[in-house]
Amino acid sequence: MDLTLLVFLLVYLAMGLGHLPGFNVDRTGAAIVGALVLMAAGRITPADAWMAIDYRTIGMLFGLMVVSSAFAVSGFYDWTARRVGALEVSPPALLAILVLVSGGLSALLTNDVVVVAMTPLLVSITLARGLNPVPFLLAFCFAANTGSAATIIGSPQNMIAAQGLGLSFNGYLRAALVPAVLSLPVVWAVLAFLYRGRWQLEEPRGSAAPLPPATFDRVETAKAAAVTLGVVAAFVLSDWPRELIALTGASLLLVNRRIASTDMLGHVDGNLLLMLMGLFVVNAAMAATGLPQQVLAGLRGAGIDLHAPLPLLLVVSALSNVVGNNPAVMLLVPFLHAGGDPEALGAALALGTGFSSNLIVFGSLAGIIVVEQAAKQGVPIGFGEFARAGLPVALACLALAAVWIAVFVA
Repeated sequence: MDLTLLVFLLVYLAMGLGHLPGFNVDRTGAAIVGALVLMAAGRITPADAWMAIDYRTIGMLFGLMVVSSAFAVSGFYDWTARRVGALEVSPPALLAILVLVSGGLSALLTNDVVVVAMTPLLVSITLARGLNPVPFLLAFCFAANTGSAATIIGSPQNMIAAQGLGLSFNGYLRAALVPAVLSLPVVWAVLAFLYRGRWQLEEPRGSAAPLPPATFDRVETAKAAAVTLGVVAAFVLSDWPRELIALTGASLLLVNRRIASTDMLGHVDGNLLLMLMGLFVVNAAMAATGLPQQVLAGLRGAGIDLHAPLPLLLVVSALSNVVGNNPAVMLLVPFLHAGGDPEALGAALALGTGFSSNLIVFGSLAGIIVVEQAAKQGVPIGFGEFARAGLPVALACLALAAVWIAVFVA
């Protein structure tokens, strides 16, 4: 077997399983090792490897992660979770509010940072109220995934798709905003139905750690909000390079007299950035073999044209649950330049990955974070329970996306 193909398959096997079988190597390690092996073996030159890394996507993602982290260090996510948890409303109403908060925050801020910051607090708050944490955590996770599809800045795969297809902020918004918003009541309706009569905690599920004292810096939150609004306004109203807009916003927040830059950078997912860089190199080496082009030609011959948005929606939905949403988009985007409507293809990629990622725990990083952090606080969410709620949510949202693309976009 050709070395490039072997490395490619092993890297994407690690993407799907979360680790390289037989080795203590996670997704990021597999992507970096794969890129280094291909360079050392001469299958891609160092110069070509550097050229393969899309600095625009990496720069924009890093900048937006810093902007989102500013809300974490200012205590905004903590404050939001406590305020929502303290509302004297019925469980279904609390679920609806949580869905709206999660979807809204994830559309404007990087969804993974939101999930990391708020999940432990939601566990503690629901347990303190005697509520079953599971439906609220699942709703929070599902809404973060579907709501993040609304804008370019909601998730890394949105940024990759928009950069690769040359979509403007407004063009992407036209293609994805409406179905992303409509997905939120779907999430609420499915979970409210499945957990009806099971809102209260019937027996102890473990004890959550006591909540630490709240720290909410209104000045820093206001500063972060102002920078975020400025970044979004620049995306909408200007034609400046998006990576420069995001990095400018990040620099304004990092230069701070009240909060250490190391605290802010601690919330940046450096592993994700490294993984994407490694995958750019591995994918470029694979593309140079011509094999992906042959596979796509074979699919077209079988009647599956990935330049048509509905087939692309189905393929990327399935692929993202095998290798992950970010790797799935990175695999497909380089081969979608030759034809098709960019807005329709962008909607298919973003909605397909965002909506299908609720199917199984490992379909998204948000799902992994919620399940792992809940387990640490004595609230296990099994694979079956996650899929029992995630399957109808994913299928209903994907049907919504297909209708939207077929009727209004394509």
